[in-house]
Amino acid sequence: MNELNFMPHQNRVLNQTEHFNRVAYYLDMGLGKTFVGAEKMYLLNNTVNLVICQKSKIDDWVQHFTEHYPDYAVFDLTSKSQMVTFRNRVETDKYYKPDSQIVGVVNYDLVFRRNWLLTLDNFTLMLDESSLITNENAKRSKFILKMKPESVVLLSGTPTAGKYERLWSQVRLLGWDIPKKAFWNSYVDTRWVENGDGFKQEVIVGYKHVEHLKKKLAEHGAVFMKTSEVLDLPEQVEQKIMFKPTKEYQFFIKNSYLMLDIKNLIQFKDDSDFYGVDVTPRVELVGDNSLTKTLYARQLCGQYHKEKLEGFSDLVQSTEDRLIVFYNFTAEYEAMKAIAERFERPVSVVRGGEDSRTAYERHNNSITFIQYQAGAMGGNFQKANKVIYFTLPLGKGSCDLWEQSKKRVHRIGQDNPCFYYYLLVKGSIEEKNLAALQEGKELTDELFKES
Repeated sequence: MNELNFMPHQNRVLNQTEHFNRVAYYLDMGLGKTFVGAEKMYLLNNTVNLVICQKSKIDDWVQHFTEHYPDYAVFDLTSKSQMVTFRNRVETDKYYKPDSQIVGVVNYDLVFRRNWLLTLDNFTLMLDESSLITNENAKRSKFILKMKPESVVLLSGTPTAGKYERLWSQVRLLGWDIPKKAFWNSYVDTRWVENGDGFKQEVIVGYKHVEHLKKKLAEHGAVFMKTSEVLDLPEQVEQKIMFKPTKEYQFFIKNSYLMLDIKNLIQFKDDSDFYGVDVTPRVELVGDNSLTKTLYARQLCGQYHKEKLEGFSDLVQSTEDRLIVFYNFTAEYEAMKAIAERFERPVSVVRGGEDSRTAYERHNNSITFIQYQAGAMGGNFQKANKVIYFTLPLGKGSCDLWEQSKKRVHRIGQDNPCFYYYLLVKGSIEEKNLAALQEGKELTDELFKES
C-alpha cells in the first residue's frame, strides 16, 4: 500500500474489495472517496490508467496523483500537447516500460470526442461521480460503455439519488452482464397510468427485491457507506427564510406574460443606490411553453425579487463568518456580489470558467459564491459552516446537486454545526421544488400543475 495515512473506514473498504478488479465505492461525501479510489487504482497496478471526472475536478486529480504518487506520470488530457504525449506513452510504455505507470485525466464532456481512447486495452478506468453516466443514452455514457478496461473503479456519493433504475449502466461496468430489461423486471416496480391525453405511460412506483440487489452489487465489488455509519459529524440545522410573492410573479403565473420594470425591483431599501448590475429598465417575459415559463418564474423568485435580495443583504450584515452561497444564474451572482462588495466582504467564486478561492482561504469574513453545475459536486469548504441557498437547482440531476452541495461544508474537518439557510418565496415554485428535493424527486413540468 502507498505511504498514506488512511482512516479506519477507508482501510476497511480497501480490504473488503482486495480481491476485486472492478469496484464501486459509493461512499458518502466527506468519507474520502478520492483517497480510496486512487489507492485502489495504485494497487491494481496497470501500466495505463484513465480517470474521467467533471471538468472542475481535473486539476484536483492531477494534483492528487502528482503529490501522493510520485512514480506516476500524470497527464491532463484537456491539454492537446499533454494528450499527444500521453497517447505516445501508451503506445511505447506497454511494450518497452511495463513497470511504469501513466495516468490520464479527462472530463466527461470531452472523453467521447477522443475516439482513440476506445483502442485502449489492459487499463484501469476510474469514473469520479459515476452517477453522471446513469443516462445510458447520453453520448458520454455510450462511449464509456464501449470501452474495454481490464479494471474499473467507480466513485460516487449519490450513485442513484434513491432511484435504483439508474444503476444499470454502472452495473455493466462492474461486470454484471444483465440486460437492462431483465434488470428492470427484477428490481423496478412499474405501472401503466393514464397521461391525460387518452394514452397510457409506464411510470415507476417503487422497487422490489432490494436486498437481493444489494447482495448482487456486493458480489460485484460495490460498497455503500454513509457518513453517519463511521463518523460523528456536527449537527446540521436547516432554516427557511420566507418572502412574499411579488405581484409581478403572481401576474406572470396567471398570464404567462409580464413587462417587468427591473430598476424598481433591485434598489436598496433606502433607495440610495442600485445593486451595481447593468440592466435595461424594462424586460419582456413571455412564458409561451413550460420551459420558458419555468425559467422566468424562477428568475422572478430570485434576481428579480427585491425583498429576497434585501433578505440576502440582511444575512450578510448579520454575521462576519464565512458564507457559502449557492445560486443558478449569472444575474443572481452579479446582484449578490454587488451587495457583498457594498459591505466590504471579500469574495470568492466558483462558476463556469472561473474558480477563485483566495478570499475563502484567507479571510474569515469572506463570501464564496458557487454556481451549482460548477461546484456543487466537488470542493472542500469546511472552513465555513453557514450555507445560503439563494435559489435551488431544478430539473435533471437536481437531487444530486442539492444533496452534494450540503456536503461541501459537512465533511471531515468540520468541527462546528452546519447551518443551511433557504431563501424561499412563499407559495411559489420554490416551495414545491424544495419539498420535491427533500423527497428525492426532481421537479420539472409538474411545477405548473394545479395543486
